Amino acid sequence: MGGPDPTSELERDTLTGLPVVGVARARLRDWLEDANGDDEAPLVHAALLGLRRFETINLAYGESAGDVALAEVARRLNRFLEDDIEGEWMLARGRGGHFVIIARGPCSRERWEWLAEELADSIALPINANEGVLRLSPRIALLRVLANERADTALDRLGIALTSLQRDQNRRVQWADGEEALIGRSGAQLEADLLRAIDRDEIEILFQPQYSLSDNALVGAEALARWQHGELGLIGASALFTIAERADHLMPLSRHIAMRALELASEWPAHLRLSLNVTPADLADNRFAAQLLNVLRQTAFPPQRLTIEVTEHALLGDLRTAQRSLQQLAEQKIEIACDDFGAGFCNFRYLKVLPIGAIKLDRSMVEGVLDDSRDLEVLRAIIALGKALRLKLIAEGVEDEALRVLLADEGCDTYQGFLGGQPMSSRQFLELIRP
Repeated sequence: MGGPDPTSELERDTLTGLPVVGVARARLRDWLEDANGDDEAPLVHAALLGLRRFETINLAYGESAGDVALAEVARRLNRFLEDDIEGEWMLARGRGGHFVIIARGPCSRERWEWLAEELADSIALPINANEGVLRLSPRIALLRVLANERADTALDRLGIALTSLQRDQNRRVQWADGEEALIGRSGAQLEADLLRAIDRDEIEILFQPQYSLSDNALVGAEALARWQHGELGLIGASALFTIAERADHLMPLSRHIAMRALELASEWPAHLRLSLNVTPADLADNRFAAQLLNVLRQTAFPPQRLTIEVTEHALLGDLRTAQRSLQQLAEQKIEIACDDFGAGFCNFRYLKVLPIGAIKLDRSMVEGVLDDSRDLEVLRAIIALGKALRLKLIAEGVEDEALRVLLADEGCDTYQGFLGGQPMSSRQFLELIRP
């Protein structure tokens, strides 16, 4: 949720770790009371996401597969909202396959609807589970809370809209009470906008600092992409790559980001590393390794200071091609990191067949370890596995000092998160390096 979450364990869903819907209702009530009679108060938006015919997942594959799907949906929602929501927000788990999103801050009706469509695309991506590849059919009801409206009334309106939408085989997004959104950018317009943005170098590269856990020294940063669209506002990495995929322009976007990030990082001191994310389209292309090595030569960035982060989703396609590409990169001393480890199915076979040098623990693997002994034991088991395989351990989502200290004591090597700094511009990162 936009900042540290004070929600107690009793108010959390045990499967996803998210606040229960009652917490979101109380938060929405507080926001509306704050805005009562204040014309300058930030607008409040809400959304209710449901999974159409979700019960068939449990029937066809078993409840354990349904649990895997719900946990992955929660992870994707969190990641998307962190990337793309400006202002305060909260994500909560409702009954069954329902999730509630509330947000207050700068957001037009067009942007709220666009965000919902992109979010639906993200949730519809296949999910790998023991029982097979799962595919979900999301539906999202939207509203902009009316002046003097009560929280319960707003959530009731969302529920009614979602019930209607669940019966529709074609539509995925609908405004509550039959309201229609203002006409925004069409998909084709947005894809054309993206091509122009790449050509004009309008995709901004941000850097999130990474620190050593042993002495809290700055050791590098992960490169992240953002796009400030003229009409829709901030478009984060998740939505940016979804748009690029629809436009069949993933590879040019990925190459552009790699080139710009490596150019900027070439100004850093020699002890700092750069981490770059890899897309499924990258790994499916047998030219990927050669092209990346060529970009390294052009930017004069040393390969041994580069980490390539690969998610499990990126490996769901042609594993043999991915294996060849990653092996070529590893032979040039580029570090290969398994990203979002612990968030999905966690196929340990990847640690055997790929030249993995680091595992990056997803925030869901570390956020409960201070309060839950079972979470801590799971973390210890993963750390033990990593040490046995001589892998570097990187923790994501570190937001407070107590968690940093615990991870250091348990043997993790590196961390990133709001405690160390939010994603920042290249200029801000240079100022961090040279205060």
